[in-house]
Amino acid sequence: MDLILLSGKIVTMDSLGQTVEAIGIKNGKIAAIGTNDEVLSKKDMDTNIIDLKNKLVLPGFIDSHMHMLNYGYTSLQLQLSNCNSINDIIESGKEHILDNDLQYGRWLLGRGWNQDNFTENRFPTKDDLDRISLNHPICLTRVCGHIAIANSMAIKIAKERVNQKIDNENIDWELGVFREDGINTLYGAIESPSTEEIKDMLVLAANAFIQSGITSVHTDDFAAMPDRDFKRVLRAYEELIEEDRLSIRVYEQCLLPNIEILKEFLDQGYRTGKGNEKFKIGPLKLLIDGSLGARTAFLCNRYNDDPSTDGIAVYSQEELNELVLLANKNNIQVAIHAIGDGAMYMALDSIKYAKKQCLKKEPRHGIIHCQITNEEILDRFRDENILAYIQPIFLDYDLHIVEDRIGSERAKKTYNWKSMLERGIKVSGGSDTPVVGFNIFENIYSAVTRMDLNKFPKGGWLPEEKLTVYEAVKLFTINGAYASFEEDIKGTLELGKLADMVVLSQDIFQIDEEKIKDVRAVMTIIDGKVIYKN
Repeated sequence: MDLILLSGKIVTMDSLGQTVEAIGIKNGKIAAIGTNDEVLSKKDMDTNIIDLKNKLVLPGFIDSHMHMLNYGYTSLQLQLSNCNSINDIIESGKEHILDNDLQYGRWLLGRGWNQDNFTENRFPTKDDLDRISLNHPICLTRVCGHIAIANSMAIKIAKERVNQKIDNENIDWELGVFREDGINTLYGAIESPSTEEIKDMLVLAANAFIQSGITSVHTDDFAAMPDRDFKRVLRAYEELIEEDRLSIRVYEQCLLPNIEILKEFLDQGYRTGKGNEKFKIGPLKLLIDGSLGARTAFLCNRYNDDPSTDGIAVYSQEELNELVLLANKNNIQVAIHAIGDGAMYMALDSIKYAKKQCLKKEPRHGIIHCQITNEEILDRFRDENILAYIQPIFLDYDLHIVEDRIGSERAKKTYNWKSMLERGIKVSGGSDTPVVGFNIFENIYSAVTRMDLNKFPKGGWLPEEKLTVYEAVKLFTINGAYASFEEDIKGTLELGKLADMVVLSQDIFQIDEEKIKDVRAVMTIIDGKVIYKN
């Protein structure tokens, strides 16, 4: 036995809901489970023994939707989440240029602003960013990632790149506002980091996640860099594995937004499941609408607080059907970003169309976010066996805006996670970082209390949709493993499974639920090796 953990409260999350005292690990797999005496009987001279001192142990957390490379990339940029006004953005931008001695013509990139936090209660514009600098191209992306603002110099560079011929209703050249697919025109003008820099960003992100007890991620990385070159991202991962620098397990959600690039991907032999226990190709990821905060989520009806719009649908139904059908025919799982109910219907219809045209063994297609629902949509998730990838931490912000955005009546059928579980829908949990933080304990707290991180409202928002702590933990363990077809090798602590686990500072099953958000990982184990210890 290589490692034995003793005297703990080890919650296996298996089908029997067992809790054991000790666990033994050999060659990266779980080799023994039981009492201290039972597991100690298998030790040898080389066994490392750790006394857990009654600490809670869970399977390593699985974040089933995030943007690992983008987290690493934006961590190096100007952070704007604490800005409470457009003037704050302007001053922060000026300081960043001075502090980093940014040379003439170099890009200033930033992320995290949110107009709902501004005293001006509006988007920044080109003119605002010009007050930061006329000597640097500037691109500042909203917290959701679905809107970016550019200054005059950045707009000039972007126009030159496309010969000023592009006509996209999601680009406002006069105001410097780029929405949804229009953002690609702006991002395409930015110099892309090198492969070595990409590798460093991935390592930076993985190390941060591991400190939160995350051992596996389902991550959307292909479009994280300005050049949107999926081949370079895959090469970066391959080299990290060869160099033994990839410490976390990765299931790649492959953002391939059009038929041409999807065919290129398929022609190179990629299919869902290709890879190994460290890195695997996952589903085709498609973005069909935006975010609620930016009012670009595609709704069935107009926005309550802006009747001029019902959001943005990036694809027509026919375009979406074609992409999902091609993936389905080629044994590619599909995970579709859909926040608005209008987008949800489009996603459900495309999956139903693909399955009808080409019946396959259950492909585990799913929808990411699943925020604005109704009874019919929830029933279709159940009846059509659609996975739901949810982000409980979104409530921290969204519970303050959802009724304004869509009205109080429609809001009652949003973020309906308990209703999903009661229908037998397979629900997994993610963070969507860097849109929000990746702290798993804050996610579990949000699912269990239905309150924001300031404990508002007392008793929780739509409290009938609260999950139990055990249900919330399943979102980030066995349910995440199911979403990647890996429930037989991880997600629970059982004999023969991968020895990925996390030791917690407090017992989240026993403490006050409002304190769960303050719990921390004190040890993270991957492949039976302690790779983080606090």
